Amino acid sequence: MNSISILLLIFFLPFNYFFLPAANFEKDNSTSQVEGVSVQKDDFPLSPEDSSLKGSLKNADMAKNENYGGSGLVPQRKKDYWNTKIFATSSVVIDVDTGTILHYDNGREKIPIASLTKMMTAIIVMEKVKNLDEQVTIDEEAIMTDGTKVGCPRSGYCVNERLHEGEKVTAKDLLMAMLLNSANDAAVALGNHIAGSQKGFAKLMNEKAEDLNLGDSKFCNPSGLDEDDCYSSAYDLARIAAYSMRYDLIWNIMKMPEVEINSCDGKYSHLLKNTDLLIGQMSNCIGGKTGFTYNAGKSLMMAAVDPETRKHKIVAVILNDNNRWEDMAGLISWTYDNYEWK
Repeated sequence: MNSISILLLIFFLPFNYFFLPAANFEKDNSTSQVEGVSVQKDDFPLSPEDSSLKGSLKNADMAKNENYGGSGLVPQRKKDYWNTKIFATSSVVIDVDTGTILHYDNGREKIPIASLTKMMTAIIVMEKVKNLDEQVTIDEEAIMTDGTKVGCPRSGYCVNERLHEGEKVTAKDLLMAMLLNSANDAAVALGNHIAGSQKGFAKLMNEKAEDLNLGDSKFCNPSGLDEDDCYSSAYDLARIAAYSMRYDLIWNIMKMPEVEINSCDGKYSHLLKNTDLLIGQMSNCIGGKTGFTYNAGKSLMMAAVDPETRKHKIVAVILNDNNRWEDMAGLISWTYDNYEWK
């Protein structure tokens, strides 16, 4: 084809052929690259360069389904933007208001997520328990669960009063124990109270994941303890965390350094300490959740606001990273150093 023919072809092609946003590509089974990571086009993560997002169907669905709210401002890369690398299995940062992905490294790999599972558990508790002051009876299954428990920061190492079989605790206090102290016994007790069994509760979790269009998640229990074929991704977890922000109680709990709860009859008291070491160290962090099992490794989810304006919420998720504290602090700082909201 000669040069004149090529020019004529280009001239008569529709204008939007060249400027179609990535989110509006027709679905197919091919893949695209996001910062060197292959993902399916029909689940293509948005970046600030794709469009203004306001006209994006993908973003419109996300805003509708996840109540991002929106300040009317969109994150954009600064002129002196530079990339970063987190040496974790996967990591993601999203802007809460728009759902825009600000950092993405292997963010849709399906892997175990340990106690980050409890973010979804907390959402189910908020949506299924009408009165958080209602009493929950601690059963034998909760008492016998493995890993971190009330009074025991790790399996076999107890420093405070444990929960007792038959003890009655409010749903709200168990929610605090689960989020603040990452207590597996509290998660099991809540799951059994709401759904009759851990498997019944997992069914509710997976139904919620389907409602939120989370394509990378399969939950097996409310605690996040390892089971075969249970997983999520950094991207799904960031979206779960952003969705959970409609419930102020969840995030108010995760900001607490410690709190004491009591049994409903006042017989027992339990001191809960926050497992997130960055709470109180970074003034712009507004809450977070830790996770660890030998199978999942060390993981962390944090939310933060712009340290200058105290606006522009982000959620960052790091999965399987032995250097999670330093990497998370650096990733949050990098985000605000490299993006501006306009």
